Amino acid sequence: MDISQIKANEVKPVEGIHIAESNKAKVKVMTFVNLRCPYCRKWHTESREVLDRFIKDGKIELIIKPFDKEKESLLPGNVAHRYLNYDTPFETLEAIDKIYATQDEWGNLPLNDIGAYMEKELHLKEQDNQHATEAIIKEANVANVVFVPTVIVGDHIFDEHITPEELEVLLNEEFAK
Repeated sequence: MDISQIKANEVKPVEGIHIAESNKAKVKVMTFVNLRCPYCRKWHTESREVLDRFIKDGKIELIIKPFDKEKESLLPGNVAHRYLNYDTPFETLEAIDKIYATQDEWGNLPLNDIGAYMEKELHLKEQDNQHATEAIIKEANVANVVFVPTVIVGDHIFDEHITPEELEVLLNEEFAK
């Protein structure tokens, strides 16, 4: 992933699904993801324990930015994003767990069938996320975020190729600032 063109200062902790114990969490972890992306699933799965611990300790706020992409293989993720409830972040994080866990089942369905899968199999309801979706796309474009996952913590930009141990060190360093 070429991160040299990304303008991290253009990514703001505004739009997205905000997961935190306190709205005063010192460190913001902002992640652009697409729910159909296997690399996003890898990031989510491998970072989950570390992020959960830092969230519970009130040290970080995780801001998930579902990023609709035009790439054909990611279009199913764009449909899945419509089933994320921004108003119930912790429940939505659990829904994201289920969506990633079943990615191989729904990810190759025809686009017209994905909504029914989300509703019948995962018991999710379609949400009106259009404003947030458009704002996240605009923000990604302004910041030159092209790939998913793209994770921004302070001045640090990375993808799924960070180990849980490296993530923990990074979060502790950011929290100590």
